[in-house]
Amino acid sequence: MSTRKPKDGDSQLAAMAAKSKPAAASTALVEYTGPVFKEEEEDIEIKLRRIMENVPVRVSNTSGSSAGSGSGDFHQYRQMRRKEQDRLSRMDADYQKRKEEAEFIMRREERLKVAEERTANKRSKRQKKKQRKKEKKAKLNSGGEEQQKEDSSDDGDEGDSDKDKEAAK
Repeated sequence: MSTRKPKDGDSQLAAMAAKSKPAAASTALVEYTGPVFKEEEEDIEIKLRRIMENVPVRVSNTSGSSAGSGSGDFHQYRQMRRKEQDRLSRMDADYQKRKEEAEFIMRREERLKVAEERTANKRSKRQKKKQRKKEKKAKLNSGGEEQQKEDSSDDGDEGDSDKDKEAAK
C-alpha cells in the first residue's frame, strides 16, 4: 500500500459495512455514488445531457479496433462517401432552390410595387382631369345659366319683334 494521499482523480476500493437490505440487494464491495458537482458544473452537466439526448449519433459500418482492412472495407467506404456526397448535393440543391424562390419573391414584390405606383399615378391624373372637367362644366353652368337666361329673355323680345316685323311686312 502507498502512503501518499489520494488525489481527486484517484479511485480507491474500500470495504463497506453490510447494511440491512432485502435479499435482492447487490453484494458489491463498493457502491457507486454520482459525482458531486458545483453549481456551475451542474448547469454545464445539464446542458451537456440535454445535447446528448437530443442530438442523434449515427455510426454505421464501423470496424472493430482489432480488425484490419478487410476486402469489403473499400466498398463500404465508397458507399458512405457516395451517401455523403448525395446528401451534400441535396442540401446544395435545396439551398439554391430556396435562394431562387426568395429572389423571385423579391423581384415580384418590386414589380408589383412599381405597377401599383404607376396605376396610382395614372388614377390620380384621371381623377384630376375629371375634376377639372366638372369644375369647367360647373363654371359654365353657373355663368352660362345667367347668360342663357339673359339670352333667352333677349331672344324672346327679339323673337316677338321679329314676328311683328314679319307681320308688318
